Parts: sequence; structure tokens; C-alpha cells
Amino acid sequence: MSTLPHTRLSLAVDGFLQRLGRLGAWLWLALLAVIVLNVTLRYAFGQGRVELEELQWHLYALGFLLALSVGLTLDDHVRVDVLQARLPLRQRCWIELYGILGLLLPFVLLVLFYAGPFLAESWRTGEISQAPGGLPFRWLIKSALPLGFALLMLAALARLSRCCALLFAWPRALAQPSAEEAS
Repeated sequence: MSTLPHTRLSLAVDGFLQRLGRLGAWLWLALLAVIVLNVTLRYAFGQGRVELEELQWHLYALGFLLALSVGLTLDDHVRVDVLQARLPLRQRCWIELYGILGLLLPFVLLVLFYAGPFLAESWRTGEISQAPGGLPFRWLIKSALPLGFALLMLAALARLSRCCALLFAWPRALAQPSAEEAS
């Protein structure tokens, strides 16, 4: 559905999230380096490192939470396109609108609602890893959960504005998609 018109909100949010996604892509390289280091230490030197295993989980969580919003922005997310691919653009846009309003946004709001107390308790107690030699500042990685879902909400609102621009002519569409975007 990349043929949706852009709005001022979608251009700003999509641009921000795509730049953030390009920066976040370096997390995957860092994750790979940590995994290679941990495997080398474990199998070549017989030294397992708990902090490296936990760092792997943290980097993966950060990368995944960031990728959620970037995937929605780029329209590279998973969906069932068997029937939808055969529908005209306006009908696909109605499905997208209902999906965002009825499924995605309520789910994001639910996660944000329950992530608040979860994070607050971790901050209040100064939570650290329970594993000997584990990473301190467990509350820091738990902060990524509401941040990642807040970014997903931004991406969903930008996508919603694009659907509304096509279906209701509000907000006003800025421009027709370029040939590169339509492909």
C-alpha cells in the first residue's frame, strides 16, 4: 500500500523513524560482534560470560522494538495479503484503517498502559540482573519497551493519517507518491 498519499504528519514521522532505523541498524552489527565474542570465549577459551549473554538479549530487544515502527513506516510488516492484494486501493485502505483503529492502536495502548507500572517498579527498586556477573541497570532495558511501543504508535498515527487522506481527503494530502515509491 505504498501508493497512499503523504501528509505533513506522515512525512515528518516517517522521515524521523527511517533515520532512527538507519542508526538502529548498527545494533545488529553490535549484536553480531557480541555473539561472535561470546562464542569464541566459550568454545575457544572455556569462559562463558553471563554479561555477554544478557547484552545479546538487550541488543536484540532494542533492535526488535525499533524495527516494529520502522517496518510499519516502510510498509514491510507482515500481513495476510492473499485476498487483500486483489482488492482496489480504496478497499485495501479501509482494511488498513480498521486494522489500525481496531487492532494495532488498542494493542499498543494496552502495552503502554501495563508497561508503565512494570517500568516504574523496576526504576523504583533500581533493578539489576539476578545472575551473578549479570548486567546492572535492568530498568534501563525495560525502558525500551514503552519507548518502542510509543514509536510504533507514532508510526501507526502517521499511517492512519495517510489512510484518512486517501479516504476522506483529510488531512490534506501533500503530493502524489513518486514513481520509486509506487513500485
